[in-house]
Amino acid sequence: MNALATRVRPPMLAAGRGLVLSVYGLAVSILLFVLAVLSIAFILLGIGVFTTPLVLEGVRRHANQRRAWAADWSGVRIPVPYRPFPPDLRRGVTGQVERTTLLLKDPATWRDLQWLLVDMTVGPVVAILAASLMVYPVEGLILAAGLWRAFQDAGPYWYGFVPVDSQATALAALAVGAVIFAVGLKTAAPLLRLHFVIARPLLAPTPEQALAQRVDRLTETRHEAVDTAASELRRIERDLHDGAQARLVAMGMNLGTIEALIEKDPAQAKKMLAVARESSAEALTELRDLVRGIHPPVLAERGLGDAVKALALRLPVTTEVTVELPGRAEAAVESAAYFAVSEVLTNAVKHAGGDRIWVDLHHGEGMLRISVTDNGGGGARIGSGSGLSGVERRLGTFDGVLAVSSPAGGPTMVTMELPCVLS
Repeated sequence: MNALATRVRPPMLAAGRGLVLSVYGLAVSILLFVLAVLSIAFILLGIGVFTTPLVLEGVRRHANQRRAWAADWSGVRIPVPYRPFPPDLRRGVTGQVERTTLLLKDPATWRDLQWLLVDMTVGPVVAILAASLMVYPVEGLILAAGLWRAFQDAGPYWYGFVPVDSQATALAALAVGAVIFAVGLKTAAPLLRLHFVIARPLLAPTPEQALAQRVDRLTETRHEAVDTAASELRRIERDLHDGAQARLVAMGMNLGTIEALIEKDPAQAKKMLAVARESSAEALTELRDLVRGIHPPVLAERGLGDAVKALALRLPVTTEVTVELPGRAEAAVESAAYFAVSEVLTNAVKHAGGDRIWVDLHHGEGMLRISVTDNGGGGARIGSGSGLSGVERRLGTFDGVLAVSSPAGGPTMVTMELPCVLS
């Protein structure tokens, strides 16, 4: 029984979603298309300057909702193609004119309007077909249960190609309905996916838009990488100046004093030798920590998996690490991934308040995927000034992405993906 339910549930869910798309999607698409055409037409009258940004923002939210459903319901990923607004956009009437102009100059706006036309015609047909194949057989079942008698005085009732005018033909209708239901079980999910595949060419960026977005992204991450490297260099210089260098200078002075005292006061010289020995050990420890902060030896020698395991052993919170990496990525990618994991773990220990952390590293489909989960209180987010924003920038240098799921009360899961090939 459970196996049957498990088999039937996904097609039924796909059929229900197809029904939602065909009803809700059709109504909203028609409404937004009409409003968009009227608003753009009224720009010359002045009214459209105020209504067009609102309507087109609504169109974008509607399109973004469809992109989200495409990914969640059918695994069809559709990138967002819109150009960002400049940060110095003015307010008032001037700002409305600028906003309207920017929206109308964005090719994605006109592609959204074309998509609305498709979503009003082909899209609902495909979506409703997924639902119909699962719902229509119910009519055959009802006819076989005796409802056919209600139509016998008005002549045969047609169920598909079957004229139902007796119990035998009603059972034939039931058999046809069973075949349709079986077809629906097989095709509901593919039809739902087809709905999103039809929309993808218009909702996704064109090759030119994708290239422009990539250039902008690389330019942004290049500047961030340069700033991060300069900041890291200043940190290393500061740590060397305030830490190991100061201790080595003090140790040299102590050795000079010892040289002068070794004949006059051997006991005092012995004490100072002990101090000098402690200073040398502390300086060596600081140098090792500094080197580990630049590029951990275990990362260079044994790879990302063992480096993360070694990192987890030093944490005050119990941390389980699962590694499924059949090879090693490039050194730069490994380094970026290691320090990203290190930053996320540090944040989890400092702010999450949980008592367990799980780290999972695996590689598949050309992507290095890392998830860090804690059982803390949740509430983590990517924002200005947060450590996760720095991690996102670090990964962005390598076309990597970061996603955070952290509802109030927890748990928190940080997922990172880096495109790479293992050797």
